[in-house]
Amino acid sequence: MAVYDLEEQEQISELKAWWAQYGNLVTTIAVIAALASVGWQGWQWYQNRNAAEAGALYFAVQQAAEQQQAQKTRDAAGRLIGEHPGSAYAQLGALLSAGAQFRAGDLDNAQSQLEWAADKGKDPALRDLARLRLATVLLQKGEFDSALMRLQAEPTTMYRARFADLRGDAYAAQGRMAEARTAYQAAVDVLSSAGEQATTLREV
Repeated sequence: MAVYDLEEQEQISELKAWWAQYGNLVTTIAVIAALASVGWQGWQWYQNRNAAEAGALYFAVQQAAEQQQAQKTRDAAGRLIGEHPGSAYAQLGALLSAGAQFRAGDLDNAQSQLEWAADKGKDPALRDLARLRLATVLLQKGEFDSALMRLQAEPTTMYRARFADLRGDAYAAQGRMAEARTAYQAAVDVLSSAGEQATTLREV
């Protein structure tokens, strides 16, 4: 029994010595891990709450747009952009609101919403869609050079034909028919490799 008692005493002494040397480090690591876990859970909760709020505001934009209430659509989209500018909902809301303003004949507010979506939006495809629609609004306003400037940067593949086609429209509106033909030909060339689903657009 005495032998075991001595061994136990030695183990306890070694443990105490180890704890004296590393105890503070172990405690610190444990506290940091606990704080990190709490922080991560808090961040996840914050993100989920923001996503839910953004989704609710986007739903309000959708409802107002469906009811053709341009002012209400613009107000809801403005709030969505102001409170959740980094979310995809903000870009979608701006696009939806711009459509409502366009249909109501308010080209200035449509332009404002589309400029935000094109310049500040996070999603590249939605930015390209905003640029395309913004160029359409600018063409409607007779601002052909501004429209061409918005169409200058190369878009993602899915919008290349439409960008080229709209560049053709802008050139044609300026009477620059040779450049218009080149742009229209570029649109046809893109569509020629797009398969049967592009046949109708290619014919147009």
